[in-house]
Amino acid sequence: MQQDEGIPTRLRPQAEAAVSWINETQERSYELTGLVDYEQALRAKAGEGYELGLILCDGEICAREQIRVGLSGDEFQFSFVDSVQRDIPPLLDPPEGVRSGWLEAEMARHKFLVLLFYRGLW
Repeated sequence: MQQDEGIPTRLRPQAEAAVSWINETQERSYELTGLVDYEQALRAKAGEGYELGLILCDGEICAREQIRVGLSGDEFQFSFVDSVQRDIPPLLDPPEGVRSGWLEAEMARHKFLVLLFYRGLW
């Protein structure tokens, strides 16, 4: 999967480390495809914690994870941020099986469908 070149160079090391941490804790194989809500991270002073919104994809399933990044010595420390209502939901794809049912129902109503896929949102 191609990585988003829009990820600020300054945040890429901690974002990549966060993806590795998430993959280990959730036994997944996500890849980083983008960041959201990272402006606070760019303004953070050295040693100050901040939050990052990671857009992650694993095959056809994409998700958004909001994490807190801190520094302990020379290593990054991560924790999940409690879920709050966000503009972009945490699960960006519908559960397996839902998509095909939805497509069949919509195809019965219309002559054709145009599907737009953008960072996991469809």
